[in-house]
Amino acid sequence: MPQLPQLPYGAVYFRKSNPPKADWERDYGVAHEDGLNVFRHWFMWSAIEREPGKYDWSDYDRQLDLAAKNGIKTVIAELTHTTPDWAMHELAHARVIHADGRPATSNMGVSPATGGFSSGAGALTLNCPEVKEMAGNFLKALASRYKDHPATLGYDVWNEVNYPADVDYSEYTKTAFRDWLKAKYGTLDALAEAWHRYSYAKWEYVEPPVVIAPYPEVLDWLLFKRDNFYGHMQFKIDTIRGVDQKNAIIAHGVAGAIPNLAAHGSDDWLAASKVEVYGMTWIAARKGNQPWRNWYGIDLTRAASRGKPFWHAERQGGPLWLQPQVVGRDKEDGRVAEPEDIRLWSLTSLAGGARGVMNLRFRPLLDGPLFGAFGSYAMDGSRTPRSDMASQMAKWGNTADVAGLMASKPVRGEVGILVVPELQMWDYALNHESKFDTYAAAMWGAYRGLLDNGVQPDWVHFDDIDKYDAIYFAYPIMLTEAQAKKLADWVEKGGRLIAEACPAYFGDRGHVGTVQPNYGLDTVFGARESDVEFMPDIGDRIHFEIEGAPVDGGGYLQSYALAGGEAHGRFDDGRLAVVSNSFGKGRTLLVGTHPSVAYYRKSSGANRYYFAKAIEWLGNERHVTLDNASIHARLHKGADGLFLWIVNPTRKAQTATFKVASAYGAVKPVASLWPEKAAVSGEPKVTAPARDALILQLA
Repeated sequence: MPQLPQLPYGAVYFRKSNPPKADWERDYGVAHEDGLNVFRHWFMWSAIEREPGKYDWSDYDRQLDLAAKNGIKTVIAELTHTTPDWAMHELAHARVIHADGRPATSNMGVSPATGGFSSGAGALTLNCPEVKEMAGNFLKALASRYKDHPATLGYDVWNEVNYPADVDYSEYTKTAFRDWLKAKYGTLDALAEAWHRYSYAKWEYVEPPVVIAPYPEVLDWLLFKRDNFYGHMQFKIDTIRGVDQKNAIIAHGVAGAIPNLAAHGSDDWLAASKVEVYGMTWIAARKGNQPWRNWYGIDLTRAASRGKPFWHAERQGGPLWLQPQVVGRDKEDGRVAEPEDIRLWSLTSLAGGARGVMNLRFRPLLDGPLFGAFGSYAMDGSRTPRSDMASQMAKWGNTADVAGLMASKPVRGEVGILVVPELQMWDYALNHESKFDTYAAAMWGAYRGLLDNGVQPDWVHFDDIDKYDAIYFAYPIMLTEAQAKKLADWVEKGGRLIAEACPAYFGDRGHVGTVQPNYGLDTVFGARESDVEFMPDIGDRIHFEIEGAPVDGGGYLQSYALAGGEAHGRFDDGRLAVVSNSFGKGRTLLVGTHPSVAYYRKSSGANRYYFAKAIEWLGNERHVTLDNASIHARLHKGADGLFLWIVNPTRKAQTATFKVASAYGAVKPVASLWPEKAAVSGEPKVTAPARDALILQLA
């Protein structure tokens, strides 16, 4: 892989046919002067292969030549899911089919205002050998042309890592599904027992489920779709690697694993495992500009990257008009980006561990519904206060003074929030029609509750649980038997676990256990279920106390009888709500409802206090303690020592006194790295400017 810049900082530039060709040379010169060092372009199959086997590379050749001239590296974003119009006709039999039987159509793309777009899966299925061969030929031609170009940095092989929930029901994909089932079950009799469908006489009679419901056939369909689409990703990687073994393989998602891992395949962990650099699209105009949301996106991407380089691959640089995501929201909620927002969004991502930032537009589109959107430069390419801010950050991040900072990484979080892909798949099958979205509310509520209490909450994939000693399990309603055993073993070896209601209530293939908690977890938690109530629509009526302090519940309710544990709290009606237990070298706390759901929806002081007590019970000292809850701290460690980031998302300067955990010894600030000229007294009392950060080197 080629050497990355110290801080890759740039933008998505060319999405044919914008920006105008007459401006390219000037724009590249401006970008170079402003310190930008990476551009990404969309290499759209539909715009390049104009006739079968006849490629028009002229615009793209010019982009890379200008990049080389101006010292800018290029990420080649392959877009094989944009389908040439000739292929739509010549391979009409291979069109993707939606669940309702509609074949995919070729449409104008919103982001480039260029033809050939359908759904995230493309209009033609890669399960058709002819389509796969044609797409592979395009990728080979692409990599052959640019692999030795001095401006090439690498290939982005999946833009925003997701696929539609209602595809693909083409005959080619049905055949692939049957082959997948044969490999898993071997015989129709075994499939019959697993699916509770006993009259399949032939494999070709097996159909993928159209109705999403909580049955084993749906779980298999969701698992197959994940394997199938990520298999297509691997095909693209292997095809490019067959031609180019030196340039980077890159992808970026939307930090969408919560809650879209199941429905839309946004498995950030799986995607990141296949590439050398991962990233995220995160746009405040679409997600919301609340501080916790911006932290959430980068924290999830960092977790999924598992130590690999990652970046904020698409960061907003300008406004968004007339789109459903923003209509009705406050102007300051991401709709109009100010220079201070550019600074804050960039610094938050860098504080979260990203080592690269790219605006999703160098300058706005001039066509289509996203006209005027997202660009930090003006409609005509001229500089703006927003682009000036981006330039300042790009130049700062690539100075020798901050080389040690950019080489450092965040320390491991004090608490991990457990993510179980199989659980989310089951919950999607069970609750996808519910307007309450209890899963997402629980996960985001737990994250927010921990973040608001001054810790760094890490998202922990179930496969990585052994890397943590303190875990919060916000929504544990389904586990496989093997997972339940692994969780029990982890506690027994010394893990500290807080679980909200109904741990492993559903087991393998969604089967309900007759003893709850399921799979022997009653012994781990020292409690057995007395009653259970699945009524999320009135979950706001649930209230309990823990050690005398009132807490709001939400989601589901599960009350207990002691089975070796110790009572710590009751529901308002007197039923047992909270049980602690020692199990082997570890300990557990079982909470019989979802206070995380209540915190996500109301952010009450009572539930904030609950999460403060949860952190205390889990036992890890905060890396950094601040006496001002409106700002956030992150500690990074590298070869040059410790670095303290204090991020202030508010619109006024904030002063705080900080304390670093005793594990790091006695430390004091010795230099300010941002703002560059800030005075450092050596004292732990500091001031972070409005919508800005203070970055201190500690000694």
